[in-house]
Amino acid sequence: MKRIAGLSALALIISSTSGCGWLWGDDGYFRDRGSDYLQATQEPPMKLPADVSSSKRLDPLLPIPVNVADSSVKGEYDVPRPQPLSVTAELSDYSLQKTPDASWVLAQHPPAEVWPVARQFFLDNGFRIDQERPQTGEFTTTWQRFDELSDSMAKRLGASSGTNGSDTQTKLRIRIEPGVQRNTSEVYVVSAVRPSGSTSDVDWTPKSVNTGIDAALVDEMLASMTRSAEKGASVSLLAARDFDVPSRITLTADGNGNPVLNLGSDLDRAWTSVGRALDQGDWRVEDINRTLGVYYINLSEAPQKADDKPGFFSRLFGTAPDKEKIEARAQRYEVRLSKVGDSVQVTVDKDINTVAPADIARRVLSVIQDNLG
Repeated sequence: MKRIAGLSALALIISSTSGCGWLWGDDGYFRDRGSDYLQATQEPPMKLPADVSSSKRLDPLLPIPVNVADSSVKGEYDVPRPQPLSVTAELSDYSLQKTPDASWVLAQHPPAEVWPVARQFFLDNGFRIDQERPQTGEFTTTWQRFDELSDSMAKRLGASSGTNGSDTQTKLRIRIEPGVQRNTSEVYVVSAVRPSGSTSDVDWTPKSVNTGIDAALVDEMLASMTRSAEKGASVSLLAARDFDVPSRITLTADGNGNPVLNLGSDLDRAWTSVGRALDQGDWRVEDINRTLGVYYINLSEAPQKADDKPGFFSRLFGTAPDKEKIEARAQRYEVRLSKVGDSVQVTVDKDINTVAPADIARRVLSVIQDNLG
């Protein structure tokens, strides 16, 4: 029936566009009425009878504008094409975000891609890496005097802190966290400062203390990242791949024999890495719920690409995917992430109250494990 309806609609379209003047001509039923107003005539204002008085003024409901370019023009009128709106704020790869207490860089890339770019910026400016924890998205630098850094960085930090380059040491902690939206990142920089020769260490706090130095570092990092993006600089795929790979990945079973994938990672890193692993699978990720830590997958449907949309004739003749058929063959499951101690457990459920069959759960978790490696 769908094909017959599609053919009928196509026949109607063809017939209606081939010489049917009674429909589309100048005098047709569906004629263009866009210029009818040019034939309108102006009537005199309404007047009340002489024996009727009214305290309310009678103003015309639809007055003709007085600034019409030419009211005597006759014939067809072509509506001018509207000018494109000017873009006031383009969405760039990297942008600056601010609050009264802090500033950070928002990147339109997942943390795994931002990690090597941020790390390279600090190395290029003379900072030495002290500790790296890709699984938690953090790295720190060693204690260094300002004059040990690159000339431009030393001048910028000295001006921001109002201190001499040889009299002050600084140490940095850089955090790269998943952004609110998927495949975005937030990069934070926190500094510690001490006099040269001091041996005191630092207890890191989430809140910035040296706001001037931190703001200067974020500004310089943003400028460097933007330049790299404009030049089309490539990301180190090896560094990106190692960014949020859990330190330990084991596929075991719980007390009831249900397969469980254990990841040595924090929940944010695990969420990002599992999401990327699911995207590489042979199924479709239909929805996500970051608050509940759940990915909703459909094993009966292939991954959907951004340009996978049915064309006009597919929709017209009924060859587009039928929702009823999709629902009939659907195999929907929930991939759930749960924080357990210092690790994250990944399980596969049919719904919140029912675990998935062991063979299906093991199959899904095995693919995730392979794609994480």
